[in-house]
Amino acid sequence: MRNAFAREIEDLAALDERVVLLSGDIGNRIFNSFKERFPDRFYNCGIAEANMMSVAAGLAMCNLRPVAYTITPFITVRCLEQIRLDVCYHQAPVTIVGVGAGFSYASLGATHHSCEDIAYMRLLPNMSVLCPGDPFEVRGALRSILAQDGPAYLRIGKKGEPTIHASIPDIEIGRAIVMAEGETVCILSTGNLLPIAIEAGQNLSASGISTRVCSVHTVKPLDEALLEEVFGSFRIVVTLEEHLAIGGLGGSVAEWVSGRPWPAARLLRIGAPVDFIHEAGCQSYYRQRLGLDPAGVVEKIQRLLGELT
Repeated sequence: MRNAFAREIEDLAALDERVVLLSGDIGNRIFNSFKERFPDRFYNCGIAEANMMSVAAGLAMCNLRPVAYTITPFITVRCLEQIRLDVCYHQAPVTIVGVGAGFSYASLGATHHSCEDIAYMRLLPNMSVLCPGDPFEVRGALRSILAQDGPAYLRIGKKGEPTIHASIPDIEIGRAIVMAEGETVCILSTGNLLPIAIEAGQNLSASGISTRVCSVHTVKPLDEALLEEVFGSFRIVVTLEEHLAIGGLGGSVAEWVSGRPWPAARLLRIGAPVDFIHEAGCQSYYRQRLGLDPAGVVEKIQRLLGELT
């Protein structure tokens, strides 16, 4: 995903001279081409993320379109005050890009895990939150963000994520993409678990449980028209995310459901536990351990279906 971001930001900078890229002392190699083409529009702000965010806000107020990029927990938790007051309070059009969402940097330990960032970002006034599901969605999401005026958080994986779409989709902020049709279970996936959701949906459908899969690339604003439909017609609606099961997509959907008439569907939130993980391991190990792999997702859905029969 980070390579897709690097290619897209360079393409967009060629079309719009207002685009400025700020880095928190990472991405130097993948941005070499950008720096060569636009040497006056790249700023390595060093390991000073709070300062980088304030610089980005200032640039935005000077009619530029700054894009600030670094590792997810460092560009969210470390500089939350600057995002809240310098960016969101002024509705400054700063694009905040967190790379390595969820357990992408799992082997580096809890300092680099990021399973609370959607919750932090979606609580802030004026902030849009986008979590693309594959490299092509990263490119489409960045295009849509830079076409609107206002703060946005773009949450991406790291490397090695498979490409699901055949081409760059037309990402409409607040409108999910249906990846597979079904009638009994609807999986709403956000972020880099989209391949897991698709495989789980295929396995469920093959076992006789008709399953729709949607890529909910925008957590804020939610696709309320989609939610109205699926909660009125499916038996189970599942939210799937490499994030805490509270506060992120699952929390957003639960809040939406709480304000509606009693829905026909049951909500099943699948995500990480509200805890720190002290074991060392890679991303795939964490996913298997926490039931965020296809087998774990299928098992949770089948168990709930069994309870409902």
